[in-house]
Amino acid sequence: MSDYVITTDSNSDVLPEFIKENHLTIIPQYYAFGDTVYGDELNMEPHEFYETMRNGELPKSMANNPAVIRERFEKLLKEEKDILHIAFSSALSGSCNNVVMTANELMEEYPERRIVVFDSLNASLGEGVSVYRAVELWKEGKTMDEVYDVIMEEREHVNVSFTVNDLNHLQRGGRVSKTTAVVGSLVNIKPILTVTSTGELKSDGTVRGRKKSLKTLVSRMEAGLDLEHYGKDRMVCVLHGDCIEEAESVAAMVKALGFTNVIINDVSPSIGTHAGPGVVGLVSYGKKR
Repeated sequence: MSDYVITTDSNSDVLPEFIKENHLTIIPQYYAFGDTVYGDELNMEPHEFYETMRNGELPKSMANNPAVIRERFEKLLKEEKDILHIAFSSALSGSCNNVVMTANELMEEYPERRIVVFDSLNASLGEGVSVYRAVELWKEGKTMDEVYDVIMEEREHVNVSFTVNDLNHLQRGGRVSKTTAVVGSLVNIKPILTVTSTGELKSDGTVRGRKKSLKTLVSRMEAGLDLEHYGKDRMVCVLHGDCIEEAESVAAMVKALGFTNVIINDVSPSIGTHAGPGVVGLVSYGKKR
């Protein structure tokens, strides 16, 4: 096997069994309720996290820890492995920059080794699909530079859209105005949001009603397909904040379109802090975002 490894952060929402199977090193992203910090040794199961939010406790998210990055990267470097790290969007957090700075410091100390940081300009499984793709190519024997070139070429074609059940969490994070949150909640307005080509969150309109918002995710995915370059064998991901039945409903609609590789996973707490319980998202390859 090639002399490099692939690493990522917990915001990528890659399935636990995939992490275990491929021995992936994960850099933790942190979140807190009050003075209690979670994300590494101490963690909450997704249902417990979202139920705590439903009960009125508001968490906060934090960037990764440079000391932890150093510890985990240095272990790999001492094993004479180079590192390809797939990072959470630099436009949404300082975490990517923390990795870059730590990587640069370590490469000065280990000049015979390389650490390449790939800024996914994406979040959750929008970041995660690049991890899956990189591991696939790694298993095929591609070099680190070859893998980087492929995922970089495909980066703008990884499309993410999502909807939330409660606008107040987005308002608290500065994503929508307080007026929009109040009025939208009163008239059952559900926003559709996307991640832009520069890795930022952007409103992409609204619909009325939860069921329509979920159908809209699928219809917009279908409208954005590029089947000439990205066929129906490509991975499609459904992400959710403790609303598995609705996620399964979206997955069923995607499978009805003929897609054969559909996965479902929870939105990690450090992202769920901003989206809240009931977030549902859809990740697919297609036209440039």
